[in-house]
Amino acid sequence: MKRLVFLLVALFMFSNLTVPSAFAAEEKKSSDIVTNVRAAILMERDTGKVLFEQNANEELPPASMTKIMTMLLIMEEIDKGKLSWDEKIRTSEHAASMGGSQIFLEPGEEMTTKEMLQGIAIGSGNDASVAMAERIAGSEEAFVDMMNEKAKELGLKHTFFKNPTGLPETGHYSTAYDMAVMAKELLKYEDITKFTGMYESYLRENTEKKFWLVNTNKLVRFYPGVDGLKTGFTAEAKYCLTATAQKDGMRVVAVVFGAPTSKERNAQVTKLLDYAFNHYQTHPVYKRNQAIGQVKISKGQEKTVQAVTSESLSMLTKKGEKTENVKQKVILQKGLKAPIKKGDKVGTIQLIKEGKVVLESPLVANKNVKEAGWWTLYKRSFGMFTKAGK
Repeated sequence: MKRLVFLLVALFMFSNLTVPSAFAAEEKKSSDIVTNVRAAILMERDTGKVLFEQNANEELPPASMTKIMTMLLIMEEIDKGKLSWDEKIRTSEHAASMGGSQIFLEPGEEMTTKEMLQGIAIGSGNDASVAMAERIAGSEEAFVDMMNEKAKELGLKHTFFKNPTGLPETGHYSTAYDMAVMAKELLKYEDITKFTGMYESYLRENTEKKFWLVNTNKLVRFYPGVDGLKTGFTAEAKYCLTATAQKDGMRVVAVVFGAPTSKERNAQVTKLLDYAFNHYQTHPVYKRNQAIGQVKISKGQEKTVQAVTSESLSMLTKKGEKTENVKQKVILQKGLKAPIKKGDKVGTIQLIKEGKVVLESPLVANKNVKEAGWWTLYKRSFGMFTKAGK
């Protein structure tokens, strides 16, 4: 196929399946679900559909929910092969000096990436967060720049970070909606819930300094299906939580800001989760990293790269409703030149119902494609001339 763009329109043979024409008109009023919080949102993960919101774009201090972005950047580095689970991360004096919640790292102490992530996800360690930030970006300040760049990339208009921990700082803010989008992105990496869904664990095992970690997100233990993501508390922010739960194949994200107590925070998130699972269902279409097509690459060591799904894709309906005649359109980018990095966007997939795009998601390269050397390019050109002369 000579063209670098192709459109594939295929009819999904979903038997007994319909997409509701409009969710917004069916959403409950805020007074029916959540009370006694500054802001809240409920989002279905695969589609990003907002099922409920209250003051979702109000800029508020996110406290330790900030670490959702910190964990996202860590998981991206692991996914790209730039960081390994077993790599030893050294703790600087600056990282060890962090106050607030911590795992009491000492200057010069080393822990693996896996142990550091446990300290962040379960124990909300500020010291571990800064140690990982310094490893990834060279300094805490450079890592904060990466956090803000990622926020821009995700289209977050009401988020700005001043640190990777969530410790109080003027000008450090986010919103319920933005936090849900960050959580949606983090949950692309399925390994993360192995950490955030763990109720307790230990660091420094088999030493005199054995350290017990207990998850501050009690819903991990008491609400079936909850496996993350991150709590937050400061005197200014009050009690906050970005939670995720999965049931019957549907994963949702619930966020609350500014609850007066941890008990109230958990109660409000529980109501959001109950509402989602009682009223909605998803119909899986693709898993993450599933091959959709091939994209041609010019001047690369390889001529093509597979375009794969960047996240799991599903259709969302109200319970009992059906979908049919859902089509997909795949658009692959043209004019791509090496080098291409794994995870670079190389196309888009759309799910279409009755002429309306109901879901759109990036397609990404499944591996790196380096630039071809001059000898490889010469041999290709020579081969083309030989074929032309036949």
